[in-house]
Amino acid sequence: MDDGSTDGKITVNIVKRKTGGVGFLAVKRNFSPYLAVSHVVKGGVAHETGFIEAGDIILEVNGKSLENVPYLTALQILDNIPTGETLTLKICARDGFHAHLETAFDENGVVKTVRTTRPKTPPNGISMNGNVNGETRESTSEELRSNGISEKERHEKEQLQRHEESSTNCKKVEQEIPYNESKVCRESIGVQTCPVANGTVKPQQQKYVKLQNLVDGNYTTDTLHQKAIIPVHCTSGRCVGSLMQPSGGEAPSKRSYGVPREPEEVMIQAKDFLQQYYGAMKLQDSQAHQQRLAEVMKEIERNGTYDLTEKELIFGARMAWRNASRCIGRIQWNKLQLFDARDVNTPAEMFEAICKHIKYGTNKGNIRSTITVFPQRKTAHEDFRVWNTQLIQYAGYKQPDGSCIGDPANIEFTQICEKLGWEGKGGRFDVLPLVLQAHGGDPEFFEIPPEIILEVEIKHPKFPWFEELGLKWYALPAVSCLCLDVGGVEMPACPFNGWYMVTEIGARDFADPMRYNMLEPVAKRMGLETKSFSSLWKDKALVEINLAVLYSFQKAGVTITDHHSASESFLKHFANEMKFRGGCPGDWVWIVPPMSGSATSVFHQEMLNYSLKPSYEYQDSAWNHYSFEKHQTSPKKKASFKEVAKAVKFSAKLMTKAMAKRQKAVILYATETGKSERYAKMLGELFSHAFDPKVICMQDYTYPDMENEQLVLIVTSTFGNGDPPENGEGFARYLYELRHPPEGSRSARNKLTQLGSLLVQKEKERHIEIKNDSQPLANLRYSVFGLGSKAYPNFCAFARSLDKIIRELGGEPVLRMGEGDELCGQEESFKVWAKDVFQAACDSFYISQDEISKEVSSSLDSVSSGWIPGRFRLTVSSLADNEGNRLDQAFSVCFVGLSHICGKPVRRATLLSVKNLQSSDSSRSTILVRLKKEKNSELQYKPGDHLAIFPANRPELVQGLIDRLSGDVDPDLPVAVEVLREIKGLVGTAKKWEQFNRLPSPITVREALTRYLDITTVPSPQFIKFLALKAADKEDKDKLEVLSEGNNRYEDWKFENECNILDVLQDFPSVQVSADLLLTQLPLLQPRFYSISSSPDLFPGEVHLTVAVVQYVKRGGKGPMHHGVCSTWLNGLTAGDEVPCYVRQAKTFHMPEDGTVPIIMVGPGTGIAPFRSFWQQRQFDVINKPAPKAKTHDVTPDSSPLPRRRVSSPAFSGNSLNPSSNRWGTMVLFFGCRNSKQDFIYKDELAKVKDDGALTQVFLALSREPQQPKKYVQDVMKEEAFDICEQLLSQKAHFYVCGDVKMADGVCKTLQALLQEYAAMSHQEAQETIDKWKSAGRYHEDIFGVTLKTREVTTRVRSAAKRSWEYFRRPILSKKYQSLKAVSEMEDGAASVIC
Repeated sequence: MDDGSTDGKITVNIVKRKTGGVGFLAVKRNFSPYLAVSHVVKGGVAHETGFIEAGDIILEVNGKSLENVPYLTALQILDNIPTGETLTLKICARDGFHAHLETAFDENGVVKTVRTTRPKTPPNGISMNGNVNGETRESTSEELRSNGISEKERHEKEQLQRHEESSTNCKKVEQEIPYNESKVCRESIGVQTCPVANGTVKPQQQKYVKLQNLVDGNYTTDTLHQKAIIPVHCTSGRCVGSLMQPSGGEAPSKRSYGVPREPEEVMIQAKDFLQQYYGAMKLQDSQAHQQRLAEVMKEIERNGTYDLTEKELIFGARMAWRNASRCIGRIQWNKLQLFDARDVNTPAEMFEAICKHIKYGTNKGNIRSTITVFPQRKTAHEDFRVWNTQLIQYAGYKQPDGSCIGDPANIEFTQICEKLGWEGKGGRFDVLPLVLQAHGGDPEFFEIPPEIILEVEIKHPKFPWFEELGLKWYALPAVSCLCLDVGGVEMPACPFNGWYMVTEIGARDFADPMRYNMLEPVAKRMGLETKSFSSLWKDKALVEINLAVLYSFQKAGVTITDHHSASESFLKHFANEMKFRGGCPGDWVWIVPPMSGSATSVFHQEMLNYSLKPSYEYQDSAWNHYSFEKHQTSPKKKASFKEVAKAVKFSAKLMTKAMAKRQKAVILYATETGKSERYAKMLGELFSHAFDPKVICMQDYTYPDMENEQLVLIVTSTFGNGDPPENGEGFARYLYELRHPPEGSRSARNKLTQLGSLLVQKEKERHIEIKNDSQPLANLRYSVFGLGSKAYPNFCAFARSLDKIIRELGGEPVLRMGEGDELCGQEESFKVWAKDVFQAACDSFYISQDEISKEVSSSLDSVSSGWIPGRFRLTVSSLADNEGNRLDQAFSVCFVGLSHICGKPVRRATLLSVKNLQSSDSSRSTILVRLKKEKNSELQYKPGDHLAIFPANRPELVQGLIDRLSGDVDPDLPVAVEVLREIKGLVGTAKKWEQFNRLPSPITVREALTRYLDITTVPSPQFIKFLALKAADKEDKDKLEVLSEGNNRYEDWKFENECNILDVLQDFPSVQVSADLLLTQLPLLQPRFYSISSSPDLFPGEVHLTVAVVQYVKRGGKGPMHHGVCSTWLNGLTAGDEVPCYVRQAKTFHMPEDGTVPIIMVGPGTGIAPFRSFWQQRQFDVINKPAPKAKTHDVTPDSSPLPRRRVSSPAFSGNSLNPSSNRWGTMVLFFGCRNSKQDFIYKDELAKVKDDGALTQVFLALSREPQQPKKYVQDVMKEEAFDICEQLLSQKAHFYVCGDVKMADGVCKTLQALLQEYAAMSHQEAQETIDKWKSAGRYHEDIFGVTLKTREVTTRVRSAAKRSWEYFRRPILSKKYQSLKAVSEMEDGAASVIC
């Protein structure tokens, strides 16, 4: 570097890179030297030096002078420098400026060389007679001084200076140069601001800009403009802000029409775009980001360009709208619907896509923002173009006298259409045809079907004569002349629509003199004096025309906005952008509406105009680059739309499917038992008839993709009493964070992580402020189906929570949420919803069902067949000979297979012992199962967590099924399951056998039935349908077909008989079931969850379970014995047996971190299981840890009233009611059982723990004790009511409930009644208090379901559900989905009664 030069010349050495080259773009000057720097690319080698700036003139390259060297030759010299070699440039600053290098110190005292650029004229002259690229600017200090600033403003400006080394020069110039209203902080004193467009000669040097709203005087700061590396057309000498398509200035010259970008420039823009894309998803610099970037770079090196993914394209199109500085309606940017038509090849296919766009965007008047993107520019002069400036526009017929019939703005294009063979009718409002061009070929025109064009007749609310003017206008403003520029990729054909602002039609289309020029005719009809401007007749007529347009559109039900509302919405968007993005580009000249001027709010807002990428760019009219003379020899008249439709009728079905495939549908599911997954796959098969569906488990879905999806369907169950299934927790947390962005503090994020469930946050949802009001899911259309049981109080709670939060994030339901009750009619409810949501989705996306109706209707009847004879087969595995090894390794393979099926690592535990906790004379059996962990690092858990156990089916049940198998099948021979797939190719459809990966392979039939398949539950209607296909007896077949319909008969049969698959085969002996049917269609055997009953500290290396062994006689005591799968299996194990298992965290059921907080536990029967782990942990803590420090508690937490004072029970309170003492909090247990001698499990252990002081008190409730009245835990709670309320309200106690849903609901209602009585609360206040405790994590529930052994409970719950289902089934089946909202509301009410 030559830093000693005083002649203004600088020598710079740079190394030419493979990517990005020399790091700057060049532009031609009007005189020698001809080569100048147009702009420096951020991150490039030139930018890194800091010595090269936009406007610099290149004097020498590697010692070779460029004086008098032609521009193209000079460019060639630069291009010929090999990659990797050092390039020596001698440069000087732009005309009128002087540059030199000097040594300075940075803020750390390190010596560095910096470039300084100053004007050649002395500071007191300020006569900037410079010449940049041949354009002269002249101004005097007197002219600049006319806008002088106050001392206060000057001081404020001085505070904005970023670099100390330039502050001295800046202060000298400030005495002469006025500081304009935008308060731009400059690094160089030579920067001048464009008074209209706010553009500058050196935008990259601006650090921040303060923008003022002149109405309220508030300032906002724009920093986003620093990312605008595209030079503006305005210069220090002139402003082009009011030009339609400005040019010149520092912006590089336009490329030749239809020529793609150079690969180096594509690389730079692609890198920047991918950074934006992954940054928006908070995945910047992630592995996915780096991998995608590497793929793109390789593709550009290979092909010169690359293909955007669909999600990248959606993001880019929305960002381009967001960056459109001339658009006032950008607040809707994230609701843009994109149709990806990049696979079209002909104008006819373009026409089909545009018709779909028009129908979808029009939406019967409820306009939807839509864009259709056609193939990108890859090869020079082979663009896809829509010649129309708008998809719908009116013809303009020029008359011999120079006048025009129709729209004068379209005279030229009308003549173009006539050249192509179109014949207009000569009317004022003739819709022009679409002129489409593919691959740069000959244009073709197509008549738009009149039925898809919505037009509005213009009337006036007060002037009847206005209708006589015969005015009308189309509803859809679809601009089609712009080029979408995303990540260096250009798409010249991208028709795009929003909706109208009234002045666009009233003030511009109707009133402009070069358009329909209706001002004078309207004024004369109004009786206004038109000879004098001072009568303001133009203003009065203009207002009435706009009023008529607004009135007519609103009366016709067509979306439109007035210019005042649009202005307010833009300012809201402006504020949001400043908050979330640090800036909002705005072209004030275009943003301010064409009427009302200063009466609109945007008039008074300062704006900064700059260009960001992605963007929509103006481009030359396609007909200017097409030779009509060359193609005039064979004129080609296009057929009408009816003729075109008739010509392609033979391929209509194929075309409909092809178009529909472009509409993606994502189907998400979350499940614990596998049923939601089965339903989701059924839904996916249904949607495959008209969409391109993808079925994904929530935990496998990339959550940020939700913001770019267009159609999402959710099928999910609810775990326990309102929690999400484990594989849905992450998705639920993502949505919650999206709606309530967490604060930056670690504690806030930890609190969010520990929420565990969104479903108990009813109170939190009511009171938490929604921090994200930008509606990131505004473009999403969705629907939810929830699976649950009305035996639970929070029926379908997770599904309802998802539906609510997605709607609040801006999602639009295509259909109301569906619900299915497992107690009655769940599968039929799902089928009804599936049919309706399919029809709703087709209507929403304007997918015609005419050609696929027959195919779909048959599918809707059965939803999914899954299995048909001949689709699956079993093949003998090659491992069959290794019989000995197979048997030795069978159990090891089991762990691998189970891990594969459940999607999480299944661990190995060894049984230590099984002990019966009840007396020998009891009719029941409850066992304590002690397991040993193989490794201490595995199966990590906390008290309150669950252990998932993978059981095995009883051998006699498995053998019974094997005996009923048809065909010669060796149940102990390893086999592989294969499925016959259809593969569609160019020459037709081929069939191929492929491995079916549902189960581990190879596997024996016995292993599959023992370890992997559920053979104990009642077969589903779908499975019964498969059995009907295998029935040889007609009577058996008929009965099975009736049951397979899934209606009331099935529900009654299911409840009364409780048949497993073997029972069904015995009841229908003619059914010959095949092994492939069982292995492919039986549901998977799901793990059973048990609350862990041990402390990991007190019993390291062990896991204890408290298990009730389930056994009862089915069919009202007259049928076979039912054995609980897992409890029976555990009870039959011997010491040393291995148990497959894993830990499921129960984050909402852990002990409080504060050891001084009182704990109240309610758990009758096996509900005591988790509390054993609690008191064991307390035993360990009391002995091995110091007493916890007391924490200050609020006297009245949550503003709840205190209970009426009385002396606390010593037995309840122990010694820890005094918050000033450092003691462990009280721990009391409410336990219930039938008989104290037979069923009081852990009696001795509880007595010892109480004596040790770890447990404060045990309150016992006995429901079958001889000579005593029945007493339940709720009754005992009432006896200790005051102490319970005292602990909860004054001491911030934690309340835990574990047991079946009926008991848990009763406990909650009892506590509510206690608060009403002892804390003087109303019913509503008591309920809200409990909701607050749930939200705050102080009321904990671990609910494991209704007790199915109790016949009366099951009967009552099911009967109520059945009555409800039958009542609502009639309107659901008889009315279309649009009318189902009222039914949903009634059903919700019924559910509350049932529960």
